[in-house]
Amino acid sequence: MTEYLLLKSLHIFSTLLLFGTGLGSAFYKWMADRGGDVRAIATTNRHVVLADWLFTTPTIVLQPVTGLWLAHLLGLPLTTPWLLLTLILYAIAGLCWLPVVALQIRMRNDACHALATGAPLPERYRRDARLWFLLGWPAFVSMTLIVLLMVFKPHFGG
Repeated sequence: MTEYLLLKSLHIFSTLLLFGTGLGSAFYKWMADRGGDVRAIATTNRHVVLADWLFTTPTIVLQPVTGLWLAHLLGLPLTTPWLLLTLILYAIAGLCWLPVVALQIRMRNDACHALATGAPLPERYRRDARLWFLLGWPAFVSMTLIVLLMVFKPHFGG
């Protein structure tokens, strides 16, 4: 397998893993939160945080490394419009993801504390969950647009 094909395969695989983990985690966390069962909420939050460490974090690192390496191999300047737009969108997604990670850890801790003590979830949990949900949308839209840009590589301009 050539260097290019290996990098492209890693890039595509990490994209699928990033999307699958992100979408799956978001769905299960949202459903657990809606259900209101503190035990399910605590368990799901523990799993979401773990999935972020095991799958999302490595792919967040692998994506730009393989992407920039592929651009280098292809001789694509970073100012190529579709590539530049992907980098901007990736930065937007990252700026949303960083606070989401902190919120997930805090919500996990709040849910585990509520479960251990028999107390209800604190109001802060609900606020954090709403912010987590809201921050997920621009990150998801950005990542979706990145995939479309990578697949179609549109030509912008005259």
